[in-house]
Order: sequence, then structure tokens, then C-alpha cells
Amino acid sequence: MTRLTASLLVFVLLLSSCGGRGSDSGLNPFGWFGGGGNREQPVSLIPDDGTIVTNLPAGIPQIVSARWEPLNEGRLLVATGLAPTKGYHDARLVPMRPQPSDRLSPDPDGVLRLRFAAQPPAPDSQAARLPANPAVDSITVALAISNVELARISRVEISSATNIVSLNR
Repeated sequence: MTRLTASLLVFVLLLSSCGGRGSDSGLNPFGWFGGGGNREQPVSLIPDDGTIVTNLPAGIPQIVSARWEPLNEGRLLVATGLAPTKGYHDARLVPMRPQPSDRLSPDPDGVLRLRFAAQPPAPDSQAARLPANPAVDSITVALAISNVELARISRVEISSATNIVSLNR
């Protein structure tokens, strides 16, 4: 008798989870494999094309050099630039057009266009009044690019405020 009662109780609980307010729960067997009827999709604040636009810092005035370094699963793009004063910080290579945050893709012509950017020092700071010494105040940034991303890229162009450096893949 207890086996019959226990199995009926389990059956009733499973059946009750299929309808009503519990239909969206994980106990609903109709939703276990992607079914579940007409559930509304959550609203996302990310644009449909997946791009994320951020406030870009100012460009470095001059790029001195750029080179490729080998990696196990791609290449490391290394760029060095000079700023007019000391105190530039948060340097990075930023895509010229908005892109998904987790991958890089070139323009339709196969060229990946990047900007060498950094935050300048506060105008009233001591560092903003000191001129940069090119021998010790160069700014170097790097960007890892995977083999999958490199397959679509034919050339990389890195721009600054005054010049553009181009590297072939």
C-alpha cells in the first residue's frame, strides 16, 4: 500500500508542476528539452549586432614602432608610441569601428584598423608640465590576436594623432 501511495504522490506532484504558476519551473518535464511553449525571451540591452560602444580615450601623438611577436595560438601585436608629456596612462589598442567585445574582425577590405589611445594626464598636474623623455618615457601596448581572427585579417593599420603604421599579416 505504501508503494502505491508513494508513486501516486510523485505522479500528482509531477503533474501539478506541469501547469498553472509552476509551468515555468525547472520541474516541468515539458521544458526539460527546449519545449515549454511560448516563453518570453529576456530583454537585452546589448544592440542586435552585438557591438559595444565605449568612450574612447585620446590618441597617442606619435607611433614609433609596431611589430608581431609569435604566440602559441596566434600573434601578439606590439606597438610603441611617444607622448608629448609625462603622465599618459591606460594605453591600449582600440578598434576604429565598434566591434563585439570578445573578438576582432577586420573591415570588408581585410584591414583591421586600430587606434593607439591613452588617457592624458590632468591638465593641472605636475606630469602634464614635464616634457617626456623619448629614451625612457615611451609607451608600449600589446594586443593578442588568435589564429582564427588572423585568418580574416590581411593587414593591420595602427593610427595615432599624427601618423599611421601598417603591418602585413
